[in-house]
Amino acid sequence: MIARRPLLAALPALLLPAGRPRAQEAGAAGHSPWPSRPVRIVVPYPPGGSTDVLARTVAQRLQEGLGSVPGGAPGGVPGGSPGGSPAGVSVIVDNRPGGASVVGTQAVATAAPDGYTLCLSTNQTHAANAAMVRDLPYRPVEDFAPIGRIATVHHALVVPANGPATLAELVARGRAGRLTYASSGAGSASHVIAESLVKREGLQATHIPYRGGAQATTDTVSGVVDFFVSTWPQVAGLVREGRLRCLGLGAPARLPELPAVPTFAEAGAPYMAVDAWFGLWAPARTPAAIVDRLGAALGDALREPETVSRLAAAGFLAAPLPPAEFGAFQRAEVERWRALVRLTGITIEG
Repeated sequence: MIARRPLLAALPALLLPAGRPRAQEAGAAGHSPWPSRPVRIVVPYPPGGSTDVLARTVAQRLQEGLGSVPGGAPGGVPGGSPGGSPAGVSVIVDNRPGGASVVGTQAVATAAPDGYTLCLSTNQTHAANAAMVRDLPYRPVEDFAPIGRIATVHHALVVPANGPATLAELVARGRAGRLTYASSGAGSASHVIAESLVKREGLQATHIPYRGGAQATTDTVSGVVDFFVSTWPQVAGLVREGRLRCLGLGAPARLPELPAVPTFAEAGAPYMAVDAWFGLWAPARTPAAIVDRLGAALGDALREPETVSRLAAAGFLAAPLPPAEFGAFQRAEVERWRALVRLTGITIEG
C-alpha cells in the first residue's frame, strides 16, 4: 500500500506510539471505532441444533469481550461510534437455514465487509460444500476472511432406544432388508458419513434429509427413521437419558461417562470417525484490524476455563486457531472432503 501512495501519507501511522492498539490507529486516521451497532452472527442452520447452541455461547462471550480494546480503552476498530462501552456492544445470532447451509453462508459472502455480519458454521459450509455442490454461489475460501476455529466435535450413530444393540446388528438388518436413515440435510456431513457406511457395508437404505439436526433427532427418537449420524452434542443428552441408543462414536477412545458406547473403530467402522469442526468468518475484504480484533476476542474467550467447561458440557472440545492458522487448516480440509465425496459420489446442485 505504501508503495502506491506518497510517503507523507504513511507518516502519521509511522509516528504513532509503539504501544498504541491497531484499532486506535484506525481511529486516528479519521474512522470512528467499531462496533457502533449490533454484530450479527449468521448461522446457516435452524435453531435448536448443535451449531446454534455453540453460536449462542460464542455470541455471549464475544459480546462480553468486545466492549473494550486491550488495556481497557473503550471502542477500538474502524466503523463504529466514538467511545464505545461494554454495555453498548451487542452480538446477536441470526439463523438462516436452507440449501444444505448455502443460503445463510451466501448471505455473509455478499454482505458488506464491515465487521457487522459474520458467519459461524462448520466444515460443511467451508469445506464439504466446496467438494460436492455444483455451481456453489460462493467460494468457501476466497469469499471469506477466517477469524478463528472455535471447536471440534465427534459424530455419533444413533438409533431409537428399541433399535439394534450394535452396529454389526444394524449392518445385518440393512443387508437383509431396507433401512431408512436421517441426515441434517442432503449433502451434509451426516449424510456423507452415513452414506459411507451404506456403500462400504452394502446396505439397502433410503436417505431421509431434514432441514437441520433438531427434527432429524426427534424423528429418530420416535422411530420414524432407523438411524441417524449426528454431531455428538445434538444427541448426547438423549443418549444419557436412554431415549436414543448410540452404536458408535467418532472419538479416539470411549468417553468416561459412557463407557459402554464403543468408538467407530471398535465397532468395525473406523472410516466413520470424521470430526466436525466449527469456525467464525467475516466477508472477504473485511479490514484486518477488525478481523484481528475478533480473532483475539474469540481466542481469549476460548481459553477461559468457564467457556471451555460450558462447551464441554454441551459436547464440544474447544480448539481455537487464530486467523492465519485457521485459514491454512480450512484449505487442507477442503482437499480432505474432496476425497470423501469421491468415495460416496454425493453431489448436490447449488
